[in-house]
Amino acid sequence: MTKILVAEDERDIRDLIGFTLRFAGFEVVTYPDGAEALAAAPQEMPDMILMDVRMPRMTGYEACAQMKADPRIAHIPVVFLSAKGQESEIRTGLEAGASEYLLKPFAPDELVQRVKALLEQFGK
Repeated sequence: MTKILVAEDERDIRDLIGFTLRFAGFEVVTYPDGAEALAAAPQEMPDMILMDVRMPRMTGYEACAQMKADPRIAHIPVVFLSAKGQESEIRTGLEAGASEYLLKPFAPDELVQRVKALLEQFGK
């Protein structure tokens, strides 16, 4: 089963993403911030990481950059989820190593379609 790690500090959004992806048939593990996601990723070895940008303790940008520097998990695609859609924000996310940048809010079915398309794109 395809595993997705979700890092999102807002519980309601984290729960909604988790529920949506589980309902679509994915295995989902969730974490409330970038630091916990970074620590868990080598043990979880997900097929994809969905991560908010603005989180306490460690931003998504910082967590992604550290993930991409770790040879054990550098190959895992990271997708940012953010309400911040300015070009500079997107560029910063991609420079940190993200594969994609999805804007919130999104409809649950739209999220599932994007995740499936990205997994296929990355050969997962």
